[in-house]
Amino acid sequence: MMPSSDLPRWADVVLLPLLNLLAALAVCGVIIFFLGENPFTALWVMIKGAFFYSGSLGYTLYYTTNFIFTGLAVAIAFHAMMFNIGGEGQAYIGGLGAGLVALWLAPVFPALLVIPLAIVAAALFGAAWGLIPGILQAYRGSHIVITTIMFNFIAGSIMVWLLVGPLIEPGQQSPQTPKFGESALVPKLHEIWGGVFSFLGNSPLNLSFLLALICLIGFWFLIWRTKLGYEIRTVGQNPEAARYAGINVPKIIVIAMALSGALAGLLAINELMGVQHRVVLNFTSGYGFTGIAVALMGRNHPVGIFLASFLFGAIYQGGAELDFEFQTITRDMALLMQGMIILFSGALAYMFNPWVSRVLKRWMTKQEAARG
Repeated sequence: MMPSSDLPRWADVVLLPLLNLLAALAVCGVIIFFLGENPFTALWVMIKGAFFYSGSLGYTLYYTTNFIFTGLAVAIAFHAMMFNIGGEGQAYIGGLGAGLVALWLAPVFPALLVIPLAIVAAALFGAAWGLIPGILQAYRGSHIVITTIMFNFIAGSIMVWLLVGPLIEPGQQSPQTPKFGESALVPKLHEIWGGVFSFLGNSPLNLSFLLALICLIGFWFLIWRTKLGYEIRTVGQNPEAARYAGINVPKIIVIAMALSGALAGLLAINELMGVQHRVVLNFTSGYGFTGIAVALMGRNHPVGIFLASFLFGAIYQGGAELDFEFQTITRDMALLMQGMIILFSGALAYMFNPWVSRVLKRWMTKQEAARG
């Protein structure tokens, strides 16, 4: 869980994350300056690359979709006072579930059946991979951080074995499955509904984006409008009080981790069925780890998670333009920006808290004096 803050709610969820973001960008700007480039020019190049070029907004929202799934996965575990580092592995195994459905059923059944079943399979496989660390935490006392990290490596090993062995496409050596049938391909937004989304350009953004938005709404409803959500938050705030109130704490931990894994597993729908059209090695590409920063920066709230996901999506897409515009700056600068944002949104999340608190108190004192 995030540490408590004595700031007003609006300052905690808006002002502090904004200051953390500006601090991260300032550090990156200093590094760019010492590389011999103008940091403001580099920032403008990233903004154009993320929003203004043809298809760039579609790419930004495509990356945003992945971050929404992994950010929600981390956030629901946070609400139960657990730090789920296993989003990578859970998304990886979720891809296995979606891939098996696509490979086995797409040649026979229509998209209206295959795609929903693949979504369910991705969620169930991801949930199963999150369920095991949850059980170990709840009933054996194993540390959730250690077990989820270990399960990332186990998931990677399983997928390597499958993609170079039983599931490899016949007649070639690349670690990937055969291409999915047409009924397993999630439509791209710019290709449907009479070109309503043609302004997004020729981008990989697909209907999984709508699924991500549904998950954001469902997350809000679950956490703040259901008994289960109340129990998850209670366990996260005070496990002993929750136990005294009659809540089955181990059960809630297991459920929260299963839901976390299910949300991470849905990343596979966007990445595999929307873009790759087959199961490939390392398709998760670090999205699970970046989801930690998304949840931290978004304060574990769906609105904040959407905004943080959009920011990281813009950094991913805009960072690609740095390679084209500068010789001394590569796309690795986007990784540096992510790292700085993770640092300031995580370990240094409340670094500005005392300063902001003093400023707000002085401002409120002046306002009261003016009224009095």
